[in-house]
Amino acid sequence: MDGIANSPSARDKAFLVHPMTNLKTHQDIGPTIIESGSGVRVKDDAGKEYIEGMAGLWCTSLGYGNERLIAAATKQMRALPYVQQFRHMSHDPGIDLAEKLVGMAPEGITKAFFVNSGSEANDTIVKFIRFYHNSIGQPQKKKIIARDKGYHGTTLVAASLCGLPHMHAAFDLPMAGISHTMCPHYYRYGLEGESEEEFATRCAEDLEKMILAEGPETVAAFFAEPVMGAGGVITPPKTYFAKIQAVLKKYDVLFVADEVICGFGRTGNMFGSDTYDLKPDFMTVAKALSSAYLPIAGVLMREEIFNAMADHAGELGILGHGYTYSGHPVASAVALETLTIYEELDIVARVQETSKTFMRELQAFDDHPLVGETRGVGLVGAIELVVDKKTRAPVDAKGPAPDYLYGRIMQSGLITRPIGNSIAFCPPLIISPADVEEMFSRFRTALDETLDHGTREGMFKAA
Repeated sequence: MDGIANSPSARDKAFLVHPMTNLKTHQDIGPTIIESGSGVRVKDDAGKEYIEGMAGLWCTSLGYGNERLIAAATKQMRALPYVQQFRHMSHDPGIDLAEKLVGMAPEGITKAFFVNSGSEANDTIVKFIRFYHNSIGQPQKKKIIARDKGYHGTTLVAASLCGLPHMHAAFDLPMAGISHTMCPHYYRYGLEGESEEEFATRCAEDLEKMILAEGPETVAAFFAEPVMGAGGVITPPKTYFAKIQAVLKKYDVLFVADEVICGFGRTGNMFGSDTYDLKPDFMTVAKALSSAYLPIAGVLMREEIFNAMADHAGELGILGHGYTYSGHPVASAVALETLTIYEELDIVARVQETSKTFMRELQAFDDHPLVGETRGVGLVGAIELVVDKKTRAPVDAKGPAPDYLYGRIMQSGLITRPIGNSIAFCPPLIISPADVEEMFSRFRTALDETLDHGTREGMFKAA
């Protein structure tokens, strides 16, 4: 268009609307344009190299430039670039992937339904929960409970499941029928003198009170990430999920495990459900399913749920739900090759070994003047920033300090994820211990520079 400068940055600001971005600020600062990647590093259009400390967006688990995934996509593209899965149509990659996932999933999971993102997966599960309860003659059982600070996607339903205010503001969300129980962050919400186990009991009691207040006959399901990702990488306190699952079982409430971030080795087991001994009725998988090389996600469910839905679909003549790209053959082929590579690398054992370095380096920040808590498991973690270690007063997430810190992090050649007053780390699963050390070394440089500058400028104010 006339009058638009011909640089990528100018054209970005002129034509592109960015997700999860301050649209006003973006018009002033413009984008960081990434042009290439190899292994755990990427380069921008100025040639600057960064360690990708967030695996893209919690997802590029095998890093960049994996030739086997490129070849799998190319081969399938030539053989069969597309076929639908509607009305009895199918294809080999989709069948093989469903079988593979069911074989990997926790005991009792027997069926897979494919979508294109974690948001679609969680949205689909809410529809399936409604369909299921209608199928078994419980049409009143439709309410959903999720958690404060939980993240489950950005569709109307998935965003309603999120317990994050910025996901609701100006969108008229959450939708009716979706409530949120307390966030299980012991460091931030535990009471003085309260043990982790006692805090977990209080969390379970809060959930039970909510179920009773809503009416157990109306509460259909509970959604939870094994580790809360976009809410700040919040790991569950001791005994939390055992107590939560006991409440769900008591009131016949379905349990949905959102494994979009935790799945495929991230927590040191194949699924976060394995790490925390969860027995979900539904699971969502995405992100590392294809190492993010192509969009694909899945809904996994128990046999008894599928059977009830199948009987009802038989009566209606159809299951009236699906997507044009459900189980896309090229994405399915890439996902299959991704799972094969995980097996060959013994990715769970590899993560467990690398996690020793990751957790050591993460916890080394516990004594830093700006750090209130370090938390993590496997190869995902976070550092929470405070202005007072004794009172745990958090750094103001809307103040100048977090922006300054993130600028220094980028300048150091590291990509991380600021989440409120926390900084998240989620590197590719193939990262070496040496690169883990380098990643945290770069972060320490940025954090120390921020401490020095912020102290001089009086930047550290509590939220």
